[in-house]
Amino acid sequence: MSFHHVSVLPEETIASLQIKPNGIYVDGTAGGGGHSSAIAAKLTTGRLIAIDRDPDALRAASERLAPYPCATVVEGNFSDMKGIVNGLGIDRVDGVLLDIGVSSHQIDTPERGFSFHYDAPLDMRMSQKGTTAADLVNTLSAEELAKIFFEYGEEKFARSIAAGIVKARTIAPVETTLQLADVIAENVPAKAKRNGHPARQCFQALRIAVNGELDALSKGLDEATELLKVNGRLSVITFHSLEDRMVKQRFANLCKGCICPPEFPVCVCGRTPVFRLAVKGVVAASEKELKENARARSAKLRTIERIKEEN
Repeated sequence: MSFHHVSVLPEETIASLQIKPNGIYVDGTAGGGGHSSAIAAKLTTGRLIAIDRDPDALRAASERLAPYPCATVVEGNFSDMKGIVNGLGIDRVDGVLLDIGVSSHQIDTPERGFSFHYDAPLDMRMSQKGTTAADLVNTLSAEELAKIFFEYGEEKFARSIAAGIVKARTIAPVETTLQLADVIAENVPAKAKRNGHPARQCFQALRIAVNGELDALSKGLDEATELLKVNGRLSVITFHSLEDRMVKQRFANLCKGCICPPEFPVCVCGRTPVFRLAVKGVVAASEKELKENARARSAKLRTIERIKEEN
């Protein structure tokens, strides 16, 4: 099976990393190898470590990066990148890229169970291992499901949807994407169906829960910043508000200097910033890219640069 994925913000992302031909770089979310191959093409004596947990992505990235001897493809979660990189005999790196979220291949492959547009087993596992979305839907309590839908999907009707799922599964297990989509649609008011399918936010929430995405992002940001050399850069592409909020807040804290209480007349902590915002605000897709790839519409790119070692 071919792995189809169009990398978002390709030019902007590569530019944000300021790649050195002899530098060491980590693509923590290799996917189909789009960003990875663009990084590798700029290296001479440098090195690229491309990481992904999806077996389909690993096969595609390995094939695409085969012409580049500087590239090493590794199965794993980007949240464990420090151990992966250190295990390859590398202590620090010049840049890290994280392209967070689900790939076009995962969405468009029905049997992966990410989309409510196809009837398929309710799976959603990026690694194709462990607990599935069907496991969660059929075993968690209404309270636990509602919490997932509200916190990870910002779903206003989380309680009624969760109650509807629990009721439905007393008749038969909810095992397919369309079964779940139908249950969701039956348990929201008509007004919720006017702006697209009402299952969108719940499917997002389940995907995040199944894959532990926010926990992985939090740990991955920590590990990436620890790996960076002085002048090294971390670029992160996010696709929804929960991810972007975490990245924005983490970057702000990393770029913060003095942490003395505001009532102190002078600084006594002596803390100075370790990172700086390489680009203020976010970089979004151009109109040209949006015409070619509508899925880039929600993409946001943020970049920070290490300016010194820890205080």
